[in-house]
Amino acid sequence: MKVMYIFLIKIVSLLFYFRKKENVIYIMSFDNNLGLIKSMARRLPKNKRLYVYYESSSEAAATDLAAYGIKTVLFRDGFKLIFDLIPKIMASNVVFCDNYFPFMGGIAHPKDLKVVQLWHANGAIKKFGWEDASTKDRSASDKRRFQKVYNSFDEYVVASETMGHVFENSYHVSFDKMKMIGYPRSDRLFKEKWQNIARRRVYSFAPQLKDKRVILYAPTYRDEGRSFNPPKGVIKALSNDPNAMVVVKLHPLLKDLEEKLQKESKNPNVMFSNQLSTTDLLAVTDTLVTDYSSVAFDYSLLPNAHSLLFFMFDLDQYKQNPGIQDDLLNWLPTNPITSLDDLRKAISEDKQTDFTNFNHHWNKYNDGFATSRVIDRYIKTLK
Repeated sequence: MKVMYIFLIKIVSLLFYFRKKENVIYIMSFDNNLGLIKSMARRLPKNKRLYVYYESSSEAAATDLAAYGIKTVLFRDGFKLIFDLIPKIMASNVVFCDNYFPFMGGIAHPKDLKVVQLWHANGAIKKFGWEDASTKDRSASDKRRFQKVYNSFDEYVVASETMGHVFENSYHVSFDKMKMIGYPRSDRLFKEKWQNIARRRVYSFAPQLKDKRVILYAPTYRDEGRSFNPPKGVIKALSNDPNAMVVVKLHPLLKDLEEKLQKESKNPNVMFSNQLSTTDLLAVTDTLVTDYSSVAFDYSLLPNAHSLLFFMFDLDQYKQNPGIQDDLLNWLPTNPITSLDDLRKAISEDKQTDFTNFNHHWNKYNDGFATSRVIDRYIKTLK
């Protein structure tokens, strides 16, 4: 079925191959680039049209964009995608993607269409693509299909040479495709106005966090059968500073685990939050505790970032599947923590983290002005 679906996409794209190029399309699976999309809408030539196709998980962001006057369309795989989105892509100068979208591997790619990958994270701790250990077990046809998607991207916007090499190795594409522009999604982290608004949002919902040391526990979500089972007592270990507030931010699909952890902890200085966004919470966080999540790369750019701890209790297992970047220990700003005793000790000591080398490694071109550079490269040049 997948082969037939991709074949049908190829046929439809060939039928519209020579369409006049008058669109700019953004395919959105994450809600962290609204500033860029609105800037594109403002700077777009009058003879061009902007469409945002969004996944259901980004519906709130799409509502925001629609209120701004931007055309938004719910994105779903199926015949509607083939006969609606594909013709619009073939009539586009630029298509921006913020993720891996399988259907892109089927499109007949004209030379005057530029497909740009705007990845949803500043860096990578875990492996993906060809570097993911599970990829070797996939069928030959699956591997060919994956590579067609990787090859569909003409350019990759990145914030460091390091991330460029990660894509080069993970997607088997040329490093020449990497454009050292910086991620527009990171611009807001440099803006005092955004920081103040984010703090107000958090304190309005959770006033008990104000004037406290805030410890945010935000582990990554394990998918494809990789279970997330933190050791019993993790909440107690995180609460080792009696003067701090602990905020636990789990993936929405981990509702059962959240309920289990809530039962384990009756501490009034611990709160669980699905209502607040992780990015907003980072603006009030003094200590971030994560594992393999890209949230670490965002946090390190904020002026309030004091300490960053990596609680990797399943490090040996995770090294095997999906795998972690080979040189992880060379650039991680603090050593991985694998036991509850060491986590308790790190929370109690509260040592300040030096982010200098970490940011030079991963955030070199994130300076608060990436949006302007993306606009200059892909929008202002349109005629």
